Amino acid sequence: MADELTLEDLRTMAARRGLRLADDELKRLLPGVNRARKQAAELREIVTREAEPAGTFDAASRGESRQR
Repeated sequence: MADELTLEDLRTMAARRGLRLADDELKRLLPGVNRARKQAAELREIVTREAEPAGTFDAASRGESRQR
């Protein structure tokens, strides 16, 4: 997994998305954001593309048809 986000990272991400959050709000959000990133990384390790059902939506395919 990528390194944990810092307060500055989260502040920058929020600003890029047009969110104006005070530092105390960002400090409260930071542990949950890092926990969610860690959990998502763990799930990506468990659920591989090969484990997905054949009929799943693949946003990365850009509409190309693939047969498995």
